[in-house]
Amino acid sequence: MPEPSPGAVQRDPRIKSLPAAQIRQRFLDFFAARGHTVVPSASLVPAGDQTLLFTNSGMVQFKDVLRGVETRSYQRAVDAQRCLRVAGKHNDFEEVGRKPGSHTFFEMLGNWSFGDYFKREAIHWAWELLTQDFGIPAERLGVTTYRDDEEARAVWRDEIGIAPERMARWGDVDAGDDSNFWRMAETGPCGPCSEIFFDRGVHLAEGPECIPDHADSCPRWLEIWNLVFMEFDQRSEGRVPLPFKSVDTGMGFERLTSVLQQVPTNYDTDLFTPIHDRLRALLGHDPDAFEQERFSYQVIADHSRAATFLIADGVLPANEGRGYVLRRIIRRAVRHGRLLGRREPFLAQTAEVVIESMREAHPIVEERRESILGTITREESQFARTLDAGTIHLEEALIPLTSAERQVGRRAEDLPADAPVLPGETGFRLHDTYGFPIDLTVELAAEYGVRVDRPGFDEALAEQRDRSRSGKKADLARQAGRTSLYDGIARRVGDSTFLGYQTSSSEARIVAILREATEYEELEAKPEIELRAGAAAEAELVLDATPFYAEGGGQVGDQGVIRDGADGQPLFTVTDTQRPVGGLVVHRGLLHGRVAVGQTVTAEVDPTRRASTMRNHTGTHVLHRALRNTVGEAARQAGSLVTPDYLRFDYPADRPLSDDEKRTIEGEVRRVIRDDKHVEPRYMTMAEAVAAGADAFFDEKYGEQVRVVFVDGYSRELCGGTHCRATGQIGGFFITGERSIGSGMRRIEAVTGEAAERLVQERFGILERATAAAGAREPEALPERVAELQARVKELERRIRAGAQAGGPVRPGELVSSALSVDGTRFVPYAAAFESLEQLKGYARDLRNALGNGVIALALEADEPQLFVTVSDDLVQRGVSAGLLVQSGAPVIEGRGGGRAEMAQARGRRRDRLPSALEAIRQALAAQLGEEPGTPAPDPVP
Repeated sequence: MPEPSPGAVQRDPRIKSLPAAQIRQRFLDFFAARGHTVVPSASLVPAGDQTLLFTNSGMVQFKDVLRGVETRSYQRAVDAQRCLRVAGKHNDFEEVGRKPGSHTFFEMLGNWSFGDYFKREAIHWAWELLTQDFGIPAERLGVTTYRDDEEARAVWRDEIGIAPERMARWGDVDAGDDSNFWRMAETGPCGPCSEIFFDRGVHLAEGPECIPDHADSCPRWLEIWNLVFMEFDQRSEGRVPLPFKSVDTGMGFERLTSVLQQVPTNYDTDLFTPIHDRLRALLGHDPDAFEQERFSYQVIADHSRAATFLIADGVLPANEGRGYVLRRIIRRAVRHGRLLGRREPFLAQTAEVVIESMREAHPIVEERRESILGTITREESQFARTLDAGTIHLEEALIPLTSAERQVGRRAEDLPADAPVLPGETGFRLHDTYGFPIDLTVELAAEYGVRVDRPGFDEALAEQRDRSRSGKKADLARQAGRTSLYDGIARRVGDSTFLGYQTSSSEARIVAILREATEYEELEAKPEIELRAGAAAEAELVLDATPFYAEGGGQVGDQGVIRDGADGQPLFTVTDTQRPVGGLVVHRGLLHGRVAVGQTVTAEVDPTRRASTMRNHTGTHVLHRALRNTVGEAARQAGSLVTPDYLRFDYPADRPLSDDEKRTIEGEVRRVIRDDKHVEPRYMTMAEAVAAGADAFFDEKYGEQVRVVFVDGYSRELCGGTHCRATGQIGGFFITGERSIGSGMRRIEAVTGEAAERLVQERFGILERATAAAGAREPEALPERVAELQARVKELERRIRAGAQAGGPVRPGELVSSALSVDGTRFVPYAAAFESLEQLKGYARDLRNALGNGVIALALEADEPQLFVTVSDDLVQRGVSAGLLVQSGAPVIEGRGGGRAEMAQARGRRRDRLPSALEAIRQALAAQLGEEPGTPAPDPVP
């Protein structure tokens, strides 16, 4: 149940109410006037940071700056950072809607000092902004400090004049109490902090112990600002001092707005009320109904904001990682819509409100409007089907437990003590396999008079989380240890100078040697130790300068060889090049001899591999622009892979490219290649790049100075990769594949250069063999010859069908021999005038014995036609569901149906549409298996 709100607010006439947008801007202006550079919000997807799933605080984009690994042109900054807390150390997902100040998505207002001012200035400016600019009375503020931070406490007490009863000490990080000691994650910059609280009124106090509290346990005190004094770097082996002291402050924008607008909760501010109003209009709720359903309203409002910004930052619904979090957020919002009685889609409408209210401060939501609304609509519609399918599975599980009639509205707490119990494992399976929320399982089971074993469900869920967490924690620990090692090297030796734009070979000096996360002054590979015929020890080398390109921007790392600078003998084979922190380039591969720190070497990139990679990278830029010119600007890059062999390009779309669109895109790319347009990289500020119309991408990390690759008069993109000097060097270009890789996401694969030439040769060879096999005289006659053969096959099928109708259903063995192939899976569709459904099911069993693995779709030709689908166990494990398949065919015959993953059936009214229903099932199967569902197929097997 949701926690009660803090109660009625006693309005203070000294506090002037301000719109949220004005509060945000006044914060930025205050610090800009004090020498802070206004920095745009970073993406919710942390660029180049493998330790975080999402940006969970304002300091994420400054993490390397605080560690001294990265430098900026400024030492003071201010921003309004969008954040998401749904995983890891900071996770508010389950508290949303229950606690008045908990959110998944929120904005963090922050001011920053990187080795400039420290505690005194940070405290004085915070006090000045709150009490003078925003007009909050001083006696309504309280503060906390870390237990031994006497410096900060003295400033508050002696200079600001905070009364002792409005100050508190908290925390002992070495004893496991992180209060007033802030760290972003298990590792990284950290330090003591001082928190500022707003006094909501003594009438909300719960006793004498109600003082400013880091845990927000007393409703009287509301934490609004945290001043973090970054002094340490938390590593896996312990804390060490940072190279310089910094300030990282974070003020909850939503909380500050609630204080200045003098409302009981964040959800009563103008950041949320427009969303509530839109939803109330959809539901027809008056203010009293809204208050009764406030919990669900608050969940929907919060999740509408989170989903909008996640999609704007390039995250799409998926079954793992960030996409799974987005899917979970949308599904929770949909479920609460159902609890409010809304069965029709509604989330796109609440997302529109978010876009309207946020587009000025965060223009990206307006730029991605079409993608945001389309993605939400698709996901909401798909989950509606999941809810329906889950209900069918739940009702089947309830049948053995009860024969009671369903009583809508009956609550679980009203059931008698001896009510039948649904096992927790069943509830967990519905949750885990079908995405069916446990709360809805409890609600529906109660309507049938059945209680759900919640402890059993919680135990099963905990076991799954423990299995997932154990491996993840070990991975994070290893990653953290390696990051700390690389950080130390980077601070000691500085950035690796990249020479690869000018040359593929250069002299360099070894500055670090690593093997198995251990650093060496010298290292030698010996055959008798390595147990190899030739010396080849896996190791990593860091050079002061290198022509090797480190993986980034979708481009794979270079390979090549590092030779002895004296005699030219190969010392090290480079199999991969990475940039783990800042500008540190690490060469990974096999050591063949002896190397030592300080040794002079010659670094040589594989020139053939580099040239092929460059062709594919420049080809990717041209493809991107040609794609957007053809299907619209919304087809922005959402991911790419550039290798020597091929290129891969991901973009948001809810439909496949047509053949005409593919040909148009290929034609435009080849025209640009023939025009031999000049390719020129230019360096400029980020603001200049945006003004020039350069494209940037959510998962890339950009500095203040950026590199923009211009294809003369055609395209411009932020990119650090290696490129051709002119488009003519790309050579040929062919799209080799275009397919779905998830909800609302497509992938194009293509080849250039020599790979394109090989493809043409292979395709001509296939054409010549097909011409010979079909008996055509020449390739030009092949289409006509294939048409003749197809007509002959159809005539034979007609005769078989006529014979089958005369003598009853075709024998299962004969039917199996003509099974279709759907992405390598055998599929048998068949319609016949079976005498009854029982005869059809018996026929299905015989057919299954003859077929083995595969999918069977049978249709009963009758005045009341029926569909029956079965799926073999191996395909069920791959995610194929008979219930979903039959639901794709049922509407075609104007019917309804459902069932289990293994077996399902449907009943309808349109006998004449049975062939179309079987084809719909085939297309649904293709979609589940990942094949393009629009691919034509032969007529259904008779």
